[in-house]
Amino acid sequence: MGSIFRKELAAFFSSLIGYISIGVFLTIMGLVIWVFPDTSLLNYQYATLDQLFDLAPIVFLFLIPAIAMRMFAEEQQTGTFELLVTRPLTDLQIVLGKYLATLVLVLFALAPTVLYYYTVWQLGSPKGNIDSGAVIGSYIGLIFLASAFSAIGVFASALSQNQIVAFVLAVFLSFFVHWGFDFFSRLPVFVGKWDSIVEMIGMAYHYASISRGLIDSRDVIYFLSVTAFFLAATLTALDRRRW
Repeated sequence: MGSIFRKELAAFFSSLIGYISIGVFLTIMGLVIWVFPDTSLLNYQYATLDQLFDLAPIVFLFLIPAIAMRMFAEEQQTGTFELLVTRPLTDLQIVLGKYLATLVLVLFALAPTVLYYYTVWQLGSPKGNIDSGAVIGSYIGLIFLASAFSAIGVFASALSQNQIVAFVLAVFLSFFVHWGFDFFSRLPVFVGKWDSIVEMIGMAYHYASISRGLIDSRDVIYFLSVTAFFLAATLTALDRRRW
């Protein structure tokens, strides 16, 4: 598993797509938080990073599929998938290696945003006048969200030999699992009856819950379950493709 993990990290940073993906992510975040007048922290009357945590899921929706789309699709497209499965590795080790590589790359892109927190902490009046508990909870929520999106991206990559198809499929699945159930809960057939239950199936509900700064075990179990489900689905897809 370690060899797969290191191979994917090296392949990512040996191509321009890695640096471009991370650069675009940080540029968008920086513009929203510091430049655009409607969302700029400099125009707010209080210290907050809500803009970062509200926008991050939308950016993740495209960033993570862009990172994960090549994980299996490229192997199948270039014909190296057959060589990969003949190595002394189990399917689980292969999937976990590629999944962890995707997640670490996303966290690597997210890490520089900690400077935003330090900057806001310094600019607060008085210094440090920011809800650190909510910020930490929001970062934990982003990590769980990245974990689930990474599992979805790897699953989509295992379904297709075409990286563009894998990207589009990952974007669709991530959008549906995160926001889809929230939209469904507003349908007249669910309103007043099952709307709260339908809403709780989606990731948006649990991400918002963690972002309040309170780590609920139900939210943690939910994200771990979604991640495990799509990793198991990836194993099933690989097994069928192997046969």
